[in-house]
This record gives sequence, structure tokens and C-alpha cells, in this order.
Amino acid sequence: MSMEITPVKKGEEVHFHNPVIDFFEAVGGEDGMQKLMYSFYDKIYESDIAHFFPQDEDEFHKIKVKNTKFFIQICGGPKVYENEAKDMDLNEFMIRLHDDFSITEKSRIEWLGTIREALNELQGVDIKLIEDFWNYLENFSKLTVNSFSDGSTYYAAYTQVKEDK
Repeated sequence: MSMEITPVKKGEEVHFHNPVIDFFEAVGGEDGMQKLMYSFYDKIYESDIAHFFPQDEDEFHKIKVKNTKFFIQICGGPKVYENEAKDMDLNEFMIRLHDDFSITEKSRIEWLGTIREALNELQGVDIKLIEDFWNYLENFSKLTVNSFSDGSTYYAAYTQVKEDK
């Protein structure tokens, strides 16, 4: 399975599409997404970017629950993240949420590598569906990078995003 990580180019137009609902259904709906995302976040807790997340286990669990809701909804499942997004487009909300953190390309690569580990553990899910989900993550994550190796910062505007339908 090819889950390539391509580099971020500051200010580039990013094209992506939300994952197809078939992925959500193939992993087992809400329960399957929870299992996948909890596995991912358990790995994150042991990763080089754990410092971005609460170190208190109860607070970290709240993040797992909240972020799992995002992925359930972005994958076409029930609208369980509406209260958090405050009527904003989910993708735009997620971009703005990351503005509060100094996200580097190295952090993005660590994040993607960790979710790739969790995806590699999926069984019985069509490879094309996993790759579709990966393509969303890989492309969309570029919009969260805001701190660059030259010392500059750049906050992606949602208007620079090209969401392919």
C-alpha cells in the first residue's frame, strides 16, 4: 500500500476531498472509527509530538473522544462534531484550530507516520478505501503546517484550499 508523504510548500494551493463514506462503513461505522482513532492516539501519546497533547490521561482521553467525533463526521458518518465546529465548515474549523500550535513539517510527518501505523493495522478494509482516507489526511494536513524551517510562519487561508467534490 502506497502511503507517500509529500512535502509542504508554503502558500501552495492544496487540493483534497473528504474521505468517501465507504471508508467509514468499511471500518465498522462509529465503533470502527473509534477503534482506529483510539489506536492512533495511543500511538501519538508515545510519539515525538506527544507534547502537543495533554499529558493528564483524563484530559488526553477527552481529546481522543473529541477528535474521533471529527473523523466520524468528516468521513460521512453522523453529525457528531457540530457543537465543536460552531457552524463552521469542518475542514476550515480544523485549520483554524491548529493555528494555536506551532506545527512544523517534522511534526506533520510524525503525525502522518503515526496514523499510517494505525491504518496498517486495519484488517478487511479495501486498500483503495484506505488510500482515499490517506490522501485526505496527507493533503489536508499540509494546511495545518504554520511554522517553517526558515523561521517564518504562514497560516493557510481556507480560500486557498481547493476542495474537490
